[in-house]
Order: sequence, then structure tokens, then C-alpha cells
Amino acid sequence: MRRVLTGTSLRQKEDVCMLNLTIDGHALQAPEGMSILQAAGLLGIKIPTLCYLEGVNDIGSCRVCVVEAEGADKLLTACNTKIREGMNVTTVNERIRNARKTALELIVSAHPGALSDHPAGGVNELQALSREYGVSSPCAVPEEKSAEDRLADHPFLQYLPEMCIHCQRCVSTCAKVSGRNAITLDQAGRLNVIGAPFGADWKESLCESCGNCAEACPTGAISRKKGPAAGNVKRVRTTCPHCATGCQIDMVVENGRIVCAEGADGPSNGGRLCVKGRFGSYNFVQSPERLTDPLIKDRATGEFRKASWDEALDLVASKFTAIKEKYGPDSLAGFACARSANEDIYMLQKMVRTAFGTNNTDNCARVCHAPTVAGLATTLGSGAMTNTIADITQDSDVILIVGSNPEEAHPVIGMQLRAAIRRGARLIVADPRDIGLVQNADIHLKMRPGTNVALSNGLIHVIIEEGLTDDEFIRTRTETDKYEQLKQMVEKYTPEYVGKICHLDPDDIRAAARMYAKARTAPIIYCLGVTEHSTGTEGVMSLSNLAMVTGKLGRPGCGVNPIRGQNNVQGACDMGAMPTDYPGYQKVHLPEMREKFEKAWGVKLPAEPGLKATDCFPAMVEKKIRGLFIFGEDPMRTDPDTHHVKRALESLDFLVVDELFMTETASMADVVLPGRAYAEKEGTFSNTERRVQRIRTAVEGPGNSRPDTDIFTDIMNRMGYPQPYLTAAEIMDEIASVTPSFAGISHARLDSEEVAGRGLQWPCTGPDHPGTRIMHVGKFSRGLGTYSIAEYKPAQELPDDEYPLLMMTGRMLYHYNAMAMTDKTPGLMEISGHSYIELNNADAEKAGIRDGERIRVISRRGMITSEAHVSEKTSAGECWMPFHFLDGNANWLTNAALDTISRAPEYKVCAVRIEKIPEEEAYNAQGEYITQAMVAEERGRIYQEQLRIPARCAEGGSEN
Repeated sequence: MRRVLTGTSLRQKEDVCMLNLTIDGHALQAPEGMSILQAAGLLGIKIPTLCYLEGVNDIGSCRVCVVEAEGADKLLTACNTKIREGMNVTTVNERIRNARKTALELIVSAHPGALSDHPAGGVNELQALSREYGVSSPCAVPEEKSAEDRLADHPFLQYLPEMCIHCQRCVSTCAKVSGRNAITLDQAGRLNVIGAPFGADWKESLCESCGNCAEACPTGAISRKKGPAAGNVKRVRTTCPHCATGCQIDMVVENGRIVCAEGADGPSNGGRLCVKGRFGSYNFVQSPERLTDPLIKDRATGEFRKASWDEALDLVASKFTAIKEKYGPDSLAGFACARSANEDIYMLQKMVRTAFGTNNTDNCARVCHAPTVAGLATTLGSGAMTNTIADITQDSDVILIVGSNPEEAHPVIGMQLRAAIRRGARLIVADPRDIGLVQNADIHLKMRPGTNVALSNGLIHVIIEEGLTDDEFIRTRTETDKYEQLKQMVEKYTPEYVGKICHLDPDDIRAAARMYAKARTAPIIYCLGVTEHSTGTEGVMSLSNLAMVTGKLGRPGCGVNPIRGQNNVQGACDMGAMPTDYPGYQKVHLPEMREKFEKAWGVKLPAEPGLKATDCFPAMVEKKIRGLFIFGEDPMRTDPDTHHVKRALESLDFLVVDELFMTETASMADVVLPGRAYAEKEGTFSNTERRVQRIRTAVEGPGNSRPDTDIFTDIMNRMGYPQPYLTAAEIMDEIASVTPSFAGISHARLDSEEVAGRGLQWPCTGPDHPGTRIMHVGKFSRGLGTYSIAEYKPAQELPDDEYPLLMMTGRMLYHYNAMAMTDKTPGLMEISGHSYIELNNADAEKAGIRDGERIRVISRRGMITSEAHVSEKTSAGECWMPFHFLDGNANWLTNAALDTISRAPEYKVCAVRIEKIPEEEAYNAQGEYITQAMVAEERGRIYQEQLRIPARCAEGGSEN
């Protein structure tokens, strides 16, 4: 069955006018504004369509959907004819069938090549309808289009004009679903021509390579280059492993291998996928670089050798036990993987607390959204997104985006935001860069990095001064004494004062405050541009202040909405992979919580909170932590000040890494354990909107790899904690038994007809609870909301004469985090395969640097080389780098200055200088100019050769 991309759904309103009509003799009531096609669907009557896509394309050009209506002389197109009171419709009779057959014959005669089999193994809808209606050959065969007209230079997509019927589904999908307008309907004389951006100039087009057009195409004229061959395939519904949007996808499996991914109609994506979800979600799973056997390093030679599971696990357990007995439980620590399943993460933190005997457990939220958890839990009582993705993109009059670039970091949310703007939502963007959404913004507050608290205080100043507060909400829902303190604190944050701090026009600050405050519905959307600062937690709380003083919490289209980064970073926090919290944010320092988990787990638990991950690294150097278990994280690539991380890991007595690939961190381990990828296991992810959704086994794991929960269980038992082996479903049942907010969540319920396809949003407090779409309705989780009284404080490291530029870091569309997954897809590497740094024109001119030139970037902590991208995207004195790339890893430069509350690092601000590379150093031994792409390719090749397991492993060698 074809998966249909959904656009804006028809919303039912309480005051909608209901109309009476009859379809095929069946009387029904349907809301005014509905089409005949939609009304027939209410009765389960299927009317054939070809050019139609619900909410996307209803031009009625194919005329395959024609029906009769009493009193109408001509047949009506059901897809775009609205119902009327008393209408009597017939959908099937001889006249209608003959008209549909004639319409199909006309289409086939004009486009005979469109009857060919789908080139990527999909369903050719024209072919299927032609068979149904007995259309087997064209009435007249025009001159066949040349194969030279085919556009197939794109790494993933192709356009075959001979199969195109000009239905415009691709054009409408690109415009309305993806929001790019990269596919056009052009004219060649009297003929329509589809302008598809897959030819030689595809890199210069607006195309984001999402492939939503290919999923929309009814014939396969636009299609994936690779798909299943004709044969037996199965589709496995799962959740995308990249960002936390939580897109639903179908893995198409043929002969035990995943051959492609298709978008499914999930609640957060509505059938859409981005380029990573469609093309980068499965190659890494079956990469030949996957780890297949346990590895033990010989410290004398630095080489790994293969080992049996018993040998490797015995060594891990004995080493950790010896360290624990000699130095105490707090000399051990374990980091969880925010890309793995909730069930895996729960068992990892349970292993650390029960077998290791310490609360030294954490996850990568510590370097991204720990300020969200700490900040919103303080002010509202729950550190999570308050509303839903649909809510903030479909029900909003004004959207305030702060420090977030969803078009690149969360592309499917970005697509929905573009649709919201097209429908009339007004947009305020507060960001130091000219991100893509700025083109459609009503106001762009191009602020100085690190000044979020000052901006929020300035907006609140204007709102209070101009009487735009929601006084009733403040009086009944918040701590009024704290509000009075806030009023007093923001008095000095006039637009003029804040303008000087943030480098903004005071009038823009006033305009933004008025627009947000006066809107009926207005969500705040933010991401790492708010959290990754030394004042990140205060930045989050200041946004909460803004929402509370305007009463924009606890109702649709509003709220404070952190867009979480990795696919399950929300779940990693939910599952208790934090040194301060058990699962469900139950505090380890509270005796009643500790007693509850001691009873559930049958062991005495440590009373003191553990060390946060960013505090663990200095503790390693100081020999306070001597043994570390890392599950699926690569701090050598992802944590700030890489020199410091390397020194810390080298200081350990024993390091174990559970991984899919030989990452830079894994290469430093004493033991490497091969785990399973998301497509090889059962479980759940929790997306950014608190929605718990299933992942399912599509293929088997490679070689001797094992489920991660079994690995943890083996270690727990070997270290003396009696942990039974549990299935993922049984682990979720245990999670529900100790976590009130998950009490109503189980695999059985998630797979049930009642819930399947939409997941459950926590809090879900019982088996009959529907889940919570909007948080804090009527009452905050903490009772009354409270305010942060935080003054603006500058970043920890600011530019000076030696390091005159302020550097930011962030994500880009085509890769994810350390690229451990995305660099296994060649097409993604072809689109974007090497590091770059964005420089302002004035700074580049001053340094004599040209666009595309290879340069040095230097901070107080290190030096890298990268390629200069010169433009006005950043302001003068500021620059920006993506942090994904090995050939120019920005984290050799970033500052490990920490937020004093959440201990998250200040990735977003550090001081750097840029330098030209002397001409004599820019050429290789053959006299060829060394481009950054060449450097990336060479360093990548060397890196993979160094880490390739077959080359490094021998069967013999020492255990340690």
C-alpha cells in the first residue's frame, strides 16, 4: 500500500457547520468545507485518484476521481468539489467507469512510458489503475523521449521524464510538504515540463535531498536510485535514529538486508522524512566497518585482538570489581547512549547503581540539554517540552525561535515551520546567524552569542512596561512574590541597555516583545543556542519567565518547547541516566525515593548524587575515577577541549566501550564490546515531545554482536548482582513499575490498535491513561510556577587582541553528531564531506582570506584547519563551524567552561583567530594544491586504516 504524505489536516471545530448528504445511498453528516472524496472516506467508500494527495495536491487534472451528483450535468472531480447540503452523490456506475477509463487512456496515450514498472521497486499507481480499468496500450504512441533527458546526477534521486504524467504531485509536495519549491512546473512551448533538480547542477539547486517528492510520485518518474528488486520484501515500522523529531519510517527489507527507508504517517512527521532519515538511516547498520567480536587491547603493543564473550566479560567484571574493592564504588562511572533504546539506557544506569554501586552515571544531555532539564524542572516542575510538534506548527499565530536552526538540526520540524509560515503564522528568530528561516521572519534579532538572558530580560521589561502581561495568570498560576522580584530585576533591562549588550536595534526588541505578547497563541522554540552556554540553565529559565508573564503555558499553540538533539536524549534523561535522578526524575538524595528503588532492585543504593559527566573528566585526571564504561558515546569527538578529554581517558586504569564502530574513543579502550544497532533490536525511543514510540527488529546483528541489555546483564551477574535476563518488553514493564510517569506504557499497549501509530506521551500514569499532549494544563507540575531572578553574565571566554573572533558551533543538515552513522552513506559524504568555517566578509578581507581557501583556526586549546566559507551569515567579529567532521573537529578548539548549575559546557562561545596557510605549506609533494576536500579524504582514509579491525587484530596477545 502506498504511504501518502499528509499536509494540513482538516480541523474539526466545535462551531463547524454540519451538512447532510447521501453517497451511494448512504446518508451521512459531514463538516462544511469537506470534499466529496473526504466525505466518501468517512463511509469507507474508496474513490480512485491519481493526481490527488490529501492536503497537498487537489488540482483535479487527472479526472480519475470523477463522480455523479444529482442535478449536475457534468461529472464532478471528487477531490476538489466541496460537499453541499442535500447533495446526492453516486461514485460507481457505467458512465463513471467509462469516464475514468477514458481519462486513463488519454494519460497513457500522452505518456506511454509511464506504464513501465516502478524503477525503484515501488508501486506504479497509473499501472495499477490501468490494469483495473482495462487500459493496456496507448491509443497513439508519440515520439519516445530520449534517455539523455533523464536527470540522474544526484546521488540519491533521479527523474525519468518518459514516466512523468505531469500530475504535479512532486511540485506541490516540494512546495507544501518540504517547503523548498525546488521542483517547478515550467513551460516548453505549449507543453508542461517538470523542472526536477537532479541534473548536473543539482548542488546549486534549492533541493535538500529529502526524497519526499519520490514518495509522492505516482509512477516513479521521480524515484530513489536504489530500492528493492522485484521479489519478496517486508516492511518494518520503526523510529528514525537521528534527531529527536521521532519520525516514523518503514524499513524495507529484502533477503535479510535493508534496501531502503520509506516515510510513514507518524504523529510528528506526517509521512515526511529528511535526507538523513530516508537515505542515512540504514547503511551504517549493515556497514562492513561494524564491530563483530569482543576486542581486548594488549597495552604493551596497543593492538587489539579478538576474544570470546566469556573472556572479555570476565575481564571487564574482574577489573571493575578490583577497582571498586580497592578504591571504592565512586571510582567507577558509566555513561549511557542517548541514541539507544530506553530499555538499554535503563539497564545501563541500573548496572552502574547496583553492580558498580555508584550514582556516577550520565548521558550526552550533559553537553546539550541538561540546562533544559534543570531549568524547566525548577520553574515549571518538569524539564521537558510542554507542547507537541503539531501544536507549535499548526496552532500558532506567532512563533518565537531562539537559538535553534530546525531546518538543519531537526529538518522535518523545519518543514512544518515553513508550512506554518506559508499559512500565515508570524515568525521571530533570535539567532546570531542568518539561518534559513530568517528569509521568512518578520523580525530577526541577530544577537551577540551568549546574550540570551539579557534578551529575555529586555523582552520582559517591554511587556511589563507596556502592560502586556497576563495578570490573571500571574496571580493564579505563579509565585507572585517572585514575580515582584522579577519586575524589580528587569527594570534596568531597557531596550537601549539590552541593545548594547546584544548588538540589537532597541526598536526591534520592542517590536518582538509586542508581537509575542499580543499573540493569541505563541510557542517559544529553542535548542542548543540557548543551552550550550555557561549560563545555559539561566537562559532556559529566562524563557520560562517570558512565557509565564504572558500566560502562554498550559494551552495549545503555546508553551516552552526545547527541541531535543539526538533521537533519544529525552529518553536517556527519562530513564535515569543522570547522577542526580532515578528513572522518571525521582531524586537520588530523597530517602523515600532511594528506599523505593532499593526495594525494587533488592540492593542497598548510594545516598549521594554522583558526578556529572563533565565533572568526571577532571576526576579521571585526578585519579578519583579509575574505571569507566562508555555505552555508544564518543567524547573524543563530541566533548569540548578534546586535549583535555584525551588526557582524562588516558588517565584511567581501565576503559570499556560498548559500540557499533571503532570510534576514536573506542580505539583508546582496553576492551571493546560489539553491541546492536537500533534496527537489530526491540525497544522504544522518546522523542522531543515526550512521545514514546517503538523501534523494531528489521535485521539480525552482524557476527558475534549481542543485544546491549544482555551485555549489561552479564556484567551485573559477574559483579555479584543477580540480574535475570529480560526481553525489551519485560524491561519496559519494570520501568513502568518504578516510574509513575511511565506507569501506563508497555510494548503491548504501544503495539495495540488503540495506540499503534501515535505512541504515548508521558506522563501516562495508568493502563487507561491516554498520555499527556500538553503539560501544565490548569496547574504546573510543581504547583505554582516560579521565576528565575537571573542577571545577564557574559560568556566565560570573550575575544581579545590575540583571539579576536567569537566562534560558535552547531549542526548542519547532512550529518549527525560525530558522523559515526552518516559517514557510512556515500551520498551524504558527496553532498557534504568536509569541514568548513563561516566567516564574515569583513573578517575574511582583513585576514586576506578568500572564499573556499584552506585556513588555520586556532584557540587557546588547539589548532585545526578548515575551509573558509565567506559571507554575511555571521556578523563581523563572529564565526561558526559545524562540529561533525573529523578533518576539522571544532571540539579541539571549544571551551570546557561549565554552567554552574547543570555543568553543561559552553560550546557556543569561544575565542579564536584565523590565519592563512603559507603558500609553501599548501602544496603536497607532487606540487598539487591541497584542498580541504583532499585533506578530508586523506585523513579519513588514514583514520579508517588505523582503526580497521581486521588489520589490527591478531588471535594472540595479552589480556591487558
